[in-house]
Amino acid sequence: MSQASRVWTAIDFNADGKQSDYLRVPYSSDKSAYGWIPVPLVCVRNGDGPTVLLTAGNHGDEYEGQVALLRLARELDPATVRGRIIIAPALNFPAVAAGRRTSPIDEGNLNRLFPGDANGSPTAMIAHYVQTVLFPLSDLVIDLHSGGKSLEYTPCALARHGRDAAAQAEILRLLEVFGAPLSIQTTGEGGGASTTLYAAATQLGIPALTTELGGGGTLIPLGLQVAEQGVRRVLKHYGYVPGLAVEPAPPLQVKQSQGRSHFLYAAEDGLFEPFVAVGSEVSAGQLAGYLHPHHTPLREPVALHFPAGGIVSCRRFPTLTERGDCLYNLVA
Repeated sequence: MSQASRVWTAIDFNADGKQSDYLRVPYSSDKSAYGWIPVPLVCVRNGDGPTVLLTAGNHGDEYEGQVALLRLARELDPATVRGRIIIAPALNFPAVAAGRRTSPIDEGNLNRLFPGDANGSPTAMIAHYVQTVLFPLSDLVIDLHSGGKSLEYTPCALARHGRDAAAQAEILRLLEVFGAPLSIQTTGEGGGASTTLYAAATQLGIPALTTELGGGGTLIPLGLQVAEQGVRRVLKHYGYVPGLAVEPAPPLQVKQSQGRSHFLYAAEDGLFEPFVAVGSEVSAGQLAGYLHPHHTPLREPVALHFPAGGIVSCRRFPTLTERGDCLYNLVA
């Protein structure tokens, strides 16, 4: 982590006004020996004050956050801002441009590569720049996600547990202000653990949250509304844009991720027939759906049962399923 980032930008983070440029990620290819990959970046600053980092497009096939931050970047008037707002609406730009979860250049999953590598693949270099340049500037971090092509989520915000009581209180406050319909605290078990963007920020003592706002590789209007209103509530409450008009947040509802014991995985290949919608409350042993063995037509479908009780936070979106795919996840 002592190595300096090789990524650079023309943005001056200490200059007032609205600036739009790129993170330039060095990439030598057959087509361009001394080329760079453009990662769009916007900085809005008005005087001294705290900094909030807003990111989306960490996974390229998750759209609510991307649209919310593009709209915000266009609408922000520097004269109304106090402090600094840094916006990266397409953080893993190669994945965004391809409509994929991972980068087509190096198959890099940006949200599994923190703290990154200054001399690694392009995706690892992006993670390293965020870790070593953007995090040290930041007082708050919000990384907007959705379920992508493989999952459907009930709109929710997620946060790691704070390092101590004071940090935990700050994280709960951030969740309350953001105001998602459901908030979840998690250790990251079953997902990216400590290698995700918001986990890396939390480990540095920066209050951070992420979201899951829909899925299926499309834009869900409710998820977009949650993203837009949540970000605006944060900007207003913490004084970045005091004059913003926002809707009041709903009462905070915090659930806990229960780890792998509350996942339901496919034990074999087949066609997934779900019975339960996201956001539903279920009990242990309840019938969750069927897995139809399409390779053996006369076999009876496999009955799927929830391993525990809780609220369905997500379920698999595609019907075609392989052994090991996540079918449902529960929080309680």
